Amino acid sequence: MYDLELKPGQMTLSDLRACFFAPVVVSLHSNCQEAVKESAALIAKIVEEGHVVYGVNTGFGKLAQQTIPVEQLETLQENLVLSHAAGTGALLDDNIVRLIMILKINALAQGYSGVRPEVIDALVALVNHNIYPCIPSKGSVGASGDLAPLAHMSMVILGYGEVRIDGQIRPAAEGLKKAALKPLKLAAKEGLALLNGTQVSTALAVTALLRAEDVFMAALLAGALSVDAAMGSPTPFRPELQDVRRQPGQISVAKIYRSLLEGSEIRDSHRDCGRVQDPYCLRCMPQVMGACRDHMAFVAGVLEHEINAVSDNPLVFTETGEVLSGGNFHAEPVAMAADTLALVIAETGSISERRIATLIDENQSGLPAFLVKEAGLNSGFMIAHVTAAALVSENKQLSHPACVDSIATSANQEDHVSMATHGARRLLTMVDNTAAVVAIELLAAAQGIEFHRPLKTAPVLEEALALIREKVPHYGEDRYFAPDIEAVKTLVTAGRFNLYVKDRLPLPWKSLS
Repeated sequence: MYDLELKPGQMTLSDLRACFFAPVVVSLHSNCQEAVKESAALIAKIVEEGHVVYGVNTGFGKLAQQTIPVEQLETLQENLVLSHAAGTGALLDDNIVRLIMILKINALAQGYSGVRPEVIDALVALVNHNIYPCIPSKGSVGASGDLAPLAHMSMVILGYGEVRIDGQIRPAAEGLKKAALKPLKLAAKEGLALLNGTQVSTALAVTALLRAEDVFMAALLAGALSVDAAMGSPTPFRPELQDVRRQPGQISVAKIYRSLLEGSEIRDSHRDCGRVQDPYCLRCMPQVMGACRDHMAFVAGVLEHEINAVSDNPLVFTETGEVLSGGNFHAEPVAMAADTLALVIAETGSISERRIATLIDENQSGLPAFLVKEAGLNSGFMIAHVTAAALVSENKQLSHPACVDSIATSANQEDHVSMATHGARRLLTMVDNTAAVVAIELLAAAQGIEFHRPLKTAPVLEEALALIREKVPHYGEDRYFAPDIEAVKTLVTAGRFNLYVKDRLPLPWKSLS
């Protein structure tokens, strides 16, 4: 259980990493209460004085020209939530829903959305009792916010829909009772404030970033193991080469490869060999993985802004008494960040697959064909590599940019959308694919290292190899291969290889700090 004292607008990615991997108890910092109450009071004043303001006492989207009488405002908000709960597809995992709810709390509690404290308190109570609305994964185009999925979240506090409690789907009323809540009646603007926003796109993108970090760390380690397994040269990692390129990620990644390979007996055994150059998948690791590191830093920066964003519409500015209608719900920043992260994930897997191909090729690596004795009788890593190739090819297709695929909605009122939700959601498939590719490389590289016995690789790499061998024995002859991949993939996705890399490669963002 993670205790989060939420200071609205000041969350970090490391906060969300903690919230993603464990249930959380949220408490709101006392300094947000006044701003929330003042914002709600301004909306109430507008209603009382009869001013016409979009989202307060009008219809929505293409129907914004319709003015709604005061006596129907409560019905308007409930109708909005229920009509917009039109999602489809598999339900989002509870840990992603938890992030969505925390992000929505963080946005509303900043006091620009015009909601009463009890709306925020209801969301906090659900999170603190581990009660997660059932949110279908599909149905948002990432502009006017993540309307459909956020409607499925919001309808629960009205007493509609379903929730998951301890993994079991139950009626919303049962979840409210467990959290000591009664169904809310929404005041003016509150339904729109709940539905507008980029929280679903952002939560999905943050989830992908957290998982990609773990896979990236494991891929760095796998690359170092592969260099030694293939008796590659560390010369391409020398600082002189990196410094004149001036790319910070390349400089940083080359440094970690030098550190990981330091003290290798295998390296010392072939210093005077006749090989002139290694394949690009070994030689250009600083350039490729360094670029991935820099672009992950860019993505992290965008998302650290967005997790603290107020992204509903219209927004309430109590200092001037204005309610301003804009477009903060448009998730283009998240969409572009997701598209960038897709490239990182795809390239991390792509170069890993090329290293597997090098290791299983006896002509390139000098190792037994397909990393097994008695090749022919045994197929060894032949089809494990085919699996890696299939996953990498799938990622190539999935890495097509989502943000350029806009489609008009709401009778052309909402005529340019971001597709951020889909763009972020597909990342989860991509990062799972790359985790499997890196797991196969780790198995292949460990196998290759052991063919050089009694020579040892570098001390830190021997530790990592020992971790692999705790789960998977040496591949002496053909056996059922899939469980080996899954065992090491679990180590990758659990971040078990991070400790060998993190301290050697401080990241320019906070999630793994």
